[in-house]
Amino acid sequence: MKHLVIYVHGKGGSTAEAVHYNTLFPHSHVVGFDYQAQTPWEAAEEFPAFVARRRCGYDALTLVANSIGAYFSLSSLSEKLVDSALLISPVVDMERLILDMMGWAGVTEAELQERREIPTSFGETLSWEYLAYARRHPISWSVPTRILYGEKDNLTSYATISAFAKRIRAPLTVMSGGEHWFHTPEQMAFLDDWVRSSASGLREGDPAAAATLLGLL
Repeated sequence: MKHLVIYVHGKGGSTAEAVHYNTLFPHSHVVGFDYQAQTPWEAAEEFPAFVARRRCGYDALTLVANSIGAYFSLSSLSEKLVDSALLISPVVDMERLILDMMGWAGVTEAELQERREIPTSFGETLSWEYLAYARRHPISWSVPTRILYGEKDNLTSYATISAFAKRIRAPLTVMSGGEHWFHTPEQMAFLDDWVRSSASGLREGDPAAAATLLGLL
């Protein structure tokens, strides 16, 4: 059975990060996705086309996605293309995140609706179009999934991630002291152990085995 792993980086990341996962999936082909999308509506066009094209010739596909890359994946892909997923610090409620950022910036909904876009001091541009889209398109996800979350994640609260994990029946692993960006030696060691544990026993090309592994059967 031929198994493909597609790695989707977060903001500021690159496809070069996919190399790290070669040793974690030694019997699979690992590729990085150099996506161009900056919004979920752009991802809705780009992500399914890329995944459908790359999975040709493979029996099963595992998605490994980070942060905003996970959000774009969750909002654009489905069980028709993805057999199992490992999500690292995923953004799972974009409406909540935008509202939080509005609070940090002291911006009201009325102001954002009137001005359409408002730059912030922390480097993000608030967008009324983005907020409206997130409200109209809540995530619907039925792919067997596991989630890794850092206790000190500054973008997604534990209440938000735990509610999402419960809704999609995904096992949730929380690293004590972990951050949104897993990057220190200790954090990367924890991530690697989690990936190996999640992937062990996965019989390549058998979606039912993937569902069993991820605790859904």
